[in-house]
Amino acid sequence: MTTPTSLREAEMEARARRAVMESGDWLTVDEILQLPGVSSRSDCAQPAQWKQQGDIFTINDHGTEYYPLFGLEKEAGYRPYSVMSKIIDIFKEDKHGWGMAVWFQSVNSYLGGEKPQALIGSDPDLVIDAALDEVQGVMHG
Repeated sequence: MTTPTSLREAEMEARARRAVMESGDWLTVDEILQLPGVSSRSDCAQPAQWKQQGDIFTINDHGTEYYPLFGLEKEAGYRPYSVMSKIIDIFKEDKHGWGMAVWFQSVNSYLGGEKPQALIGSDPDLVIDAALDEVQGVMHG
């Protein structure tokens, strides 16, 4: 049975997913391989391998897998930021794909109103603390 609350939650989730996709912060494997400094021949530059190793996460939208551009460090040849694997590990029980996408792209009170994705490169430890705070809120809330 569909309740007004579950319908509202579904509408909120659909809006959040739309906002994530409309942000322009998501790339397909082919788009990543076209970035400057990324070589499709290099084993360490394979997005699927990054995901398998837990260095990055993806979302699936209409059968296409997308990687977060904000999780890739331009100065390192668009490899995943090292903090990404730590955050993915923190969320492994609570959030996957879309849940992490929404978290990274939402204003976060722990971060003083910043979005976690905006601080990955400049203050990764603070983003880790925010992720831990999020999980503790889920556990105790």
